[in-house]
This record gives sequence, structure tokens and C-alpha cells, in this order.
Amino acid sequence: MNQVVVKGTPVTIKRLVRWMWIAFVSFIAFSVIIFCFIAWGWIGYMPDVEELENPHYKFASEILSADGKILGTWSLSKENRVYVGYNDMSPSLVRALIATEDIRFEDHSGIDIRALARAIIKRGLFFQKNAGGGSTITQQLSKQLYSPGAGNFMERLFQKPIEWVIAVKLERYYTKEELLTMYFNKYDFGNNAVGVKTASYTYFSKEPIDLKVEEAATLVGMCKNSSLYNPVRRKDLVEKRRNVVLDQMRKADYITEEERDSLMAIPLKLKFHRVDHTEGLATYFREYLRMIMTAKEPIKSDYAAWQSQNYYEDSLAWERDPLYGWCAKNKKKDGTNYNIYTDGLKIFTTIDSRMQQYAEEAVEEHLGHFLQPLFFKEKKGRSSAPYSDQLTKQQVRDILSKSMRQSDRYHAMKEAGFSENDIHKAFNTPEQMSVFSWHGVVDTVMTPMDSIKYYKYFLRAGLMSMDPLTGAVKAYVGGPNYAFFQYDMAMMGRRQVGSTIKPFLYSLAMENGFSPCDETRNVEQTIITSGGQAWSPRNSSRARYGEMVTLKWGLANSNNWISAYLMSRLNAASLVRLIHQFGVKNKDIVASPALCLGPCDISVGEMVSAYTAFVNKGLRCDPMFVSKIEDSEGNVISTFHSQMEEVISAPSASKMLTMLRAVINEGTGGRVRRYTHADVGGKTGTTQRNSDGWFVGFTPSLITGCWVGGEDRDIHFDTMIYGQGASMALPIWGLYMKKVYADKSLKYSEAETFKLGSEYTGCGQDSTATGGKAGLDSLFTE
Repeated sequence: MNQVVVKGTPVTIKRLVRWMWIAFVSFIAFSVIIFCFIAWGWIGYMPDVEELENPHYKFASEILSADGKILGTWSLSKENRVYVGYNDMSPSLVRALIATEDIRFEDHSGIDIRALARAIIKRGLFFQKNAGGGSTITQQLSKQLYSPGAGNFMERLFQKPIEWVIAVKLERYYTKEELLTMYFNKYDFGNNAVGVKTASYTYFSKEPIDLKVEEAATLVGMCKNSSLYNPVRRKDLVEKRRNVVLDQMRKADYITEEERDSLMAIPLKLKFHRVDHTEGLATYFREYLRMIMTAKEPIKSDYAAWQSQNYYEDSLAWERDPLYGWCAKNKKKDGTNYNIYTDGLKIFTTIDSRMQQYAEEAVEEHLGHFLQPLFFKEKKGRSSAPYSDQLTKQQVRDILSKSMRQSDRYHAMKEAGFSENDIHKAFNTPEQMSVFSWHGVVDTVMTPMDSIKYYKYFLRAGLMSMDPLTGAVKAYVGGPNYAFFQYDMAMMGRRQVGSTIKPFLYSLAMENGFSPCDETRNVEQTIITSGGQAWSPRNSSRARYGEMVTLKWGLANSNNWISAYLMSRLNAASLVRLIHQFGVKNKDIVASPALCLGPCDISVGEMVSAYTAFVNKGLRCDPMFVSKIEDSEGNVISTFHSQMEEVISAPSASKMLTMLRAVINEGTGGRVRRYTHADVGGKTGTTQRNSDGWFVGFTPSLITGCWVGGEDRDIHFDTMIYGQGASMALPIWGLYMKKVYADKSLKYSEAETFKLGSEYTGCGQDSTATGGKAGLDSLFTE
């Protein structure tokens, strides 16, 4: 009998063959049992049918401009993913992925037996590291969707079989196109760019459909390991990996050899934009929008005693504004509330990206490159700087100390248990930091206390521009730079408005039978207050002193005596009521004679909305920030329209329009003509000691308001030359409008004119009386 010796033991061939078959059948049976246990979820995690059919994606919401540009996204920190459909991706993306990761993708059902066998033999038996992997695109997708990292040996042992089973199931539920779409939407390309749409914008500033072949190859090359193949940090390595992908595309006959060679010769060029809510266009607007959309229903017990104004405003907004608290007010099909961070919404805003860009440029040009150097020069060498020289050194120290106690660093150290001495020592210890400058971020060494003082030097600004007929907000600037100055001075912050309040006073007068051509003598006025005190405002100009002048002349030249005259003939409480009807929500406005000079605090957004009444025949228009919201499937789930309210009668509005045009053509707003010859109405404003500079200007189709000032009221120019509204705020308006008119794609025309009634076009010699020599627009209160 034939025999064979195994390890010295004689065994028959027949017995050996039988044991081999038993081992093989046992292995097959064991494998079947293991795969059944995996499929039934007894070993490892196996998603059920519903989860396989509806994977739990977290998609970022997109904020879109009215002209179709992406302003930004809202997302969880690690899920900044924006959905893109198969037909919205460049074909080169799909070809590059298939050629590189899974050449038989169209032919297998989740597992590529040939590739798996090759990987086992070459890598397992011959230890060839460059033999290629055996994972299909579907297996990689199953790992991304359902396979967390293995924590121990047993988990690692079963991880691949689990992925195989999930991959086979995915192939049964989805088409090949759907699997590719899921893959590209799921993959994390690094630098907070999750999904190919975000990655396309982050690295190349374009949509996935617009990617060139070499750009698509770059992104697909990163799919091997986005941490290793990071084009920002390892450009040369990523370029080599891109060329590997291009070569694979040539092998798959997606491109020719000549095309491959020419594409390989192109250096890797990025247009990198880090996805960051503090960068990009309309940063203040995006944060304001996020805040109001995610607001909760106000409950009085949640507000401190000093927050009564906040509770009042939030309650009004909850009842009247459908956008305020939108997430809390609207539910999905499953009954849960919408989440702007995970539900992949599309927020269609009214912002025009071009106009937003022009507004931000105007603020930077005038505030950053004109006013700020002058402010630095004025304060240089002064012990009280950046504060007014009217403050003592001790007062400045007290203000800075208060700012320190209000800082996040102070509160964090206090909560951590540090003593006051330790905190003060930390605030006075130099350390490295990056600080803002108008010429770019500066790396320096200074103490935290010095950094507080350093930032106080910078002037702030707020601007809002809207369509007076629809309420659509076209541009929104809340400050110099959101990354460093996060307090929003467009809608959130309020400051004294100075003479920009006078149109409200004159409106009350028109409603009570006055006319622009009514005359009074231009002399000092004294009013006895309800407390029995005499109030006599001062005036910065003595032009036409003692003469009879019209109300139109008084408003055009922002004459405080004429305002005081009207106040003596009207009721202060009635003015307060009218100011509230104009949309101002500050419930702490004091009814006093001095109110006619603007000592009350109002936001830029409120002033812009209020002035729409002068264009709309007495109807005030609320600002509208969003036109519609779509869900992740493209269904419109909310639409928005501006609300309008009658504030003054149409005849009164016509009279006011005539007088506000005279402010520009004959009075304190004359500097507008340095920028445009358009038909414009508006009003300048300057508060006491030049703390605030204002200008609100409007054309028939666009109204824009602007404020400029310091963080604190005692931070200001000490002279009227640069401290008045006509010098601080008006030029920003002018630069912005000049850019808007220069862009013919925006369809705004300087030839557009107001439709006026003929009875109020002039008042005798008023149109030439000042000869363009307008008095300075200032404010002196008691």
C-alpha cells in the first residue's frame, strides 16, 4: 500500500484527502455560520433595513445669497458636509475614483473576488506592500457609514467580514450611482471639508461640477488618507499622489497617454478657503441669522432683572417674526424640530454678494485706511489715549479694569478658582498673541491688559442696506472684522442717534398741520421741563441768526434751535409714541424736550427700517433677511415676506421727502455730491462730544444707514473736523453707493428720481440761501 510520511507519522493518502475535505467543509460551514451571525447582528454591529435604506447623514445647512453665491455653512464641528447629487459632480471625479479604488466597480456586487484574492496572495503570502488593496468602493463606504475603529484584536478580526456583509447589502438597496454619491458625500477630506462639495470649495473655490480633471484627481488621491495627503501642508506629496491617480485613469482608458502627461506637468494650484464662520462674506449677518433662527421661546424667568429690554424684544420677535425661533417653531415629518447644523437646509437670504462685498470694502477703505490712521495720530502721546483727553488717568484705569472683569479670560480664571491677585498678575504678564490690524494679523508679545487697551483704539462701524419697497436686506456689516470684534453694531448694538432723530420730530410736526415752508425766527430757545427746569440747547452755527427761516431750512441745516421750537409746540410723549411706531423697540426712551436732539439709543437696522416710511408714502417696511428655506430634498418649507405698517400719512411723507432731499442738496449732507449725482434724501447725525457719527441716506430703490464710533462713548475724535457724522459715516455710504452704481449688473441707476408732489418743491429763497455752505451737524444736550 502506498504511504506518505507527515512529520514522521505514516498516513494513507486516502485518509489525508478525507481530512482535507473535512477541514475544507468545516471551514466553509464555519464561515457560513460566522457570516450568518454577522448578518443577523449576533456578531458586531449590523444596521437594520431601515438604517441601510436611510443612512444617518448630518448635512450642514447652506446660507445662500440672493445672487446664488454660498455665503457660508452651519454645521457641527466635524460634520461640515453639504449634499451634492450625482449629476452635480464632475464626471472626472467618478472616473478617477473608479480607476484608482475599484476598477471593476460596475461588475461586482460589493466584493471583488479577484482583487481580494490578489491582495491575500501578494500581501499575505509574498508580503508585497504595493500589491493594492482588496476593498471595493462599497466596502469603503460601509466602513465609513457603519464601522467604527476596532478597539481590540477580536474587533479587528471581524471588522473586514462585517464590512463585506454590509457592502453586499448596500449593493442590494442602492444603484451604483447612488453608492458613488454617498461615498463622495461621506468622505472627510480634511481641514473641516467633509464631503466633496465642501472640499471643492475649500481647496479650489468651485462647485464639484466645475472641477478640472487634475483637480478631481487631487481630491480622489486624498481619499487614500486625507491626513497624510493634505495639500495645504504636503503639497509635493499630494501632487505625486495626484499623478498616480492620473496614471490609473490612463490605464483605465479614461484619458489618453498624452492627456496624462500634460496633466501631470501642471503644478498643483490651490485656492484654499478654510471653512470658518469667522471668515468670508457677511460674517456678522450669518451669525445674527444663526442666532435668531435658533432662538427659543422667551421665558421671563430665564432673564435677569437687567435684561428686561431683551425679554421685551425677544417676546415681540417670537410673536411677530416667523424667522425668529424658526427651528423651534417648525417640525420635520418625523415630528422633531429642524436643526440647522445637521438637516442640510438651504437658507436663501436677501443679501446680494456683490453689494455685500462693496459694503465691506467701503467700511475698510474709509474706517480702516482713512479714519483710523487719523485717530491714531490724534491720540498719539496722550496719557488718556485712546479715550478723550477730558478723562483723568484714574477714570481711564477704572474703565480698563472694568473691561478686564468683563472679559472671557477673567471669568474663566475666576471659575477655575484663581484669586484676584493671580488674575491681575496673569493679565499683566506678557505673552505671545496674534492681534488685529487693518494691514493683516500681527504676531506680537504683549500683556492681556495691554491687548484690551490696544483693541479699544479701533473705531467700530455698523451698516445696513435694504430695498425700501420689499424690505430685502442687501448688505449687512456689523463691525471691522468679526474674528476680532464680534459685537454686531448693525442689528444688536444701539447708540445715541443725534440729529438723525430729527426726521421723526419733523414728521410729528407735519402730522400736526405744519408745513416745510412754515417760518420761525432762528434764535435761542428755552423750554421749561416738567420738572420746572429751563432747557436751552446750543447750536454749532449762527448762520442766519435772528432771521425768519423755514422748517425745511432748519432740518436741512440740522439747526437745534428750530428743533427746540418744534418741541415747544408739540408733546414729548407723542414723539416717543411716534418713534416706537417707526419701529424702534427701545422701551426706555424718556419723554423730555431734549429728545428732539437724539439722546436715545437706536440700532442701525431700526433707523434704516424707520426711514423707509419716507420713501413708501408713510408705510414703514420691516427688514427681511431670508426669502425662503428649502429642506435637503429641495422642498420649499418656508417663505418670508416683509411686514409693512403705516406710520405717517402720505401727505406728511411727501413733505418729509422734500425736506430730506434738501438735506443733501442744500444742507449738512452736501458731501454726498462728492460720490454721486443721484436723487438722494437723508440725514446726518453727530452726538455729544463726537461720540457717534451717523448717516442714513436713501434713493427711490435703496436705503442705507451707517454708524461709526468707538467701543466706549468716551473713545472719539476730540474735534468736529473728523468727528461729525458727515466725516465719519457719510463717506462710507458714498463709497458704497459709488461701487453699487458702477456695477451695471446690479441694475441701480443714478438717473432714478423720486415722484414728488408739486406743492412742496421749494420754499422761496431756501434752495439758494445757504449756497452749499452748510453748518456743521452737531448735538449739544443738557
